[in-house]
Amino acid sequence: MEQKLHTPEGVRDIYNRECETKLALQKNLSTVLHLYGYQDIQTPTFEYYDVFREEIGSTSTQELYKFFDRDGNILALRPDITPSVARAAATLFEQEDFPIRLCYAGNTFINHSSYQGRLKENTQLGAELIGHDSVEADAEMIAMVVDGLKKTGLTEFQVSIGHADYIRSLMAAADLDEEESREIRSLITNRNYFGVEELLDGRDVKDPVRQAFHILPELVGGPEILDQALHCAPDENARLGVKRLQDIFRLLELYGAEDHITFDLSMSGNYGYYTGVIFRAYTYGTGDAIVRGGRYDHLLEKFGKSTPSIGFAIIVDELMSALSRQKIPTDTVHRNLIVYTEAAEDEAITLARAFRAKGRNIELMKNVPGTDRAVYEAHARRSGTTVLLFLNDDMKIEMINLETGEKRSTDLIIPD
Repeated sequence: MEQKLHTPEGVRDIYNRECETKLALQKNLSTVLHLYGYQDIQTPTFEYYDVFREEIGSTSTQELYKFFDRDGNILALRPDITPSVARAAATLFEQEDFPIRLCYAGNTFINHSSYQGRLKENTQLGAELIGHDSVEADAEMIAMVVDGLKKTGLTEFQVSIGHADYIRSLMAAADLDEEESREIRSLITNRNYFGVEELLDGRDVKDPVRQAFHILPELVGGPEILDQALHCAPDENARLGVKRLQDIFRLLELYGAEDHITFDLSMSGNYGYYTGVIFRAYTYGTGDAIVRGGRYDHLLEKFGKSTPSIGFAIIVDELMSALSRQKIPTDTVHRNLIVYTEAAEDEAITLARAFRAKGRNIELMKNVPGTDRAVYEAHARRSGTTVLLFLNDDMKIEMINLETGEKRSTDLIIPD
């Protein structure tokens, strides 16, 4: 039998500097969530299949990784963490009446078709605000996204905000059935408005509704487009949705987030469980959203607790790709390597202990006699080392900063 030494399609190994960067990025983002009062939760990597069933609206069942346990129960790897948090919150906080703020980081698994060329395993980091249906809750989540992305070093990004009721009201006013609604959502997502008009041409749709679909491409931009959206709203639900977006923007100005906000009334959301405000964040260097979020007021009902909720997930892998292409560095642990001789072994270990006690990263490596220093320098560069130290028989230290190229020598001094 041939050994499989490579990874399956759609997954990959992450190591050395890239892995350090990813963990540092997650730490920076988590810090922002904690500053807003969110507490960590960890949910299982796999759940009963019912947690992600079709009616939950998370991911197509054809794209789930499904398997059986010993008792014949159908299990699934999580494609999305929000349903897992909803399931846990409905159980763990069943009697809690006050808002619950939870945050998480974990991997998700979607069995995309191979031709799509997308990763099948992604890391998501996100937050859920459970038990609070208010403009203040909506604005808090979006402001937290803006603050989190700023914390990563991003400056050029936009959070695009819509409302699920706007498109839903248009569909109802056009009297579209479920299949037609799915088709038209797909056309709108792909910005194929000619296809939308072609589909509507074959139906008896009132002129105001047809006109509302026609101007959807114009309902994208700053807060000024909300007045136009309000004028074209087909019913009271759509009007209330637009007014809520106006109220959210007022609060986002107080948060200082307004420069990163746009509105898009054609947005319908990726997940079927969205019920109100929906939002996505975009930046340069990646073809997909780096953040997806929205309100899901009926999701917890599926698990026995009726309470409104809103949340978002940052797709860490997409964010890393964008940061890399924009050449925005992420501060990681500064790695230090001491290469020492046999005679200097005692001093090298003592020095390493002293630095570690002060929180400094130190790797020790005994010099193999006859090995050229260039060999150790090449190894240090490959492993992401910042400072390379050579400790010699005469207890002198020669230091090379591999980032700046600075070199200097000094006598060995063991810090207190």
